[in-house]
Amino acid sequence: MKLRTKFISLITAIHVIMLIFSLQLLSLNKLLFLGSELLILFSIVLSVQLYNAFIRPINLISAGIESLKDKDFSMKFMPVGQNEMDQLLAVYNQMIDKMREERIRQEEQHFFLQRLIEASPTGIIVLDFDDQLAAMNPAAEKLLNNSFSQIKGLRLDAIQHPLIQDCLDLEEGQKRTISRNGIELFALQKSHFLDRGFNKQFILIEELTEEIRKIEKQAYEKVIRMMSHEINNSIGAVNSIMESFRQFTSSLKFDDQDEFNHALDVVTKRNNRLNHFMKNFSDVVRIPEPNKREINLVDLLKSIETLVHAELKKRQISWRFETDANQFLILLDPEQFEQVLLNVIKNAYEAIDQQGEITVILNSNQQQLTIRDSGPGIADEIKSQLFTPFYSSKKDGQGIGLTIIREILSNHGFKFSLSAVNGHTDFTIFLNLS
Repeated sequence: MKLRTKFISLITAIHVIMLIFSLQLLSLNKLLFLGSELLILFSIVLSVQLYNAFIRPINLISAGIESLKDKDFSMKFMPVGQNEMDQLLAVYNQMIDKMREERIRQEEQHFFLQRLIEASPTGIIVLDFDDQLAAMNPAAEKLLNNSFSQIKGLRLDAIQHPLIQDCLDLEEGQKRTISRNGIELFALQKSHFLDRGFNKQFILIEELTEEIRKIEKQAYEKVIRMMSHEINNSIGAVNSIMESFRQFTSSLKFDDQDEFNHALDVVTKRNNRLNHFMKNFSDVVRIPEPNKREINLVDLLKSIETLVHAELKKRQISWRFETDANQFLILLDPEQFEQVLLNVIKNAYEAIDQQGEITVILNSNQQQLTIRDSGPGIADEIKSQLFTPFYSSKKDGQGIGLTIIREILSNHGFKFSLSAVNGHTDFTIFLNLS
């Protein structure tokens, strides 16, 4: 039974008893009866006032409880003129102010963190208490090439993506750097935060490819410029001295003149080879920013076929071109992109050597260009190093071509991959800007 009901029942019972006694006085003494009736009336008025004074704080407390249940921290109470009650209301109002300020602060902090996570270039994946996918920011969607709505609620081991598979055995607090196809570099980290007293795990995926490429480029540019300066100066001086020595040929014995000239020719040719060697490295440093213009990529690929036709015919390698469009317009530097394609195709027919097939596939829907060769493929240990600056798996190779490919495609904003599929080697360029 509620306190309010008990109070009303008690007051009602008291006044009923008083009324019964008052009726007993009616036959004995009318003056006493009249006095008792006035007393009962006064008691009723006083009881109503006491009831209001008693029940109003209870109503206020009930209203305060309901507002707290509804998380409505805007309701405050005015003083009621009762000292004890006013003190209670003052404490309540202070508590409400503090809770409202705290909620505003938390909402602002949550909004800030939400915007920060959404804008972060680092992929963030949040798991729920059952290790199922609970949240994912746009950077993670881009890295996984999948929208959150399609994989929400899945466990990590149910998501078929190489990056996610690398995260499965990642221990909490552990950081790991992984390389994909020797081209892309990622940093993985697993940690947790407290949510309602329980640990919630999250995974950070950061792409380091572009940062590492820039650091590598700055390093080898400095070395190449220094080497080029020193070697070119030395070569010029040595060649000049060699030509000066030729003037003394006539002063030698006739039998020694041919040997002397031959020695000078050997030194001069070696210097020229060294000069050409350094020029190849300098070309990588001097790659200009792409001068982009709109071209039809289909036409460019057909012209590439014309350029390599003689070499492919000599090696008995067939050329096949597959496309789903007669026209594929794209903004790029045609001279630089042509150099990339020629380098890739050169690597393809050198890998095949004799009797094979090169297939060029242009997919306009997926915006991908794939150059596939039927060569023996690439070993995993070589693949992981293939696009390291100036790395070459060839005996006399300098790794210039692959470095140029990487620099030009990166300058265009194109990503690329190298993979072995069904006995073929695929070099794929993703033509949608990264």
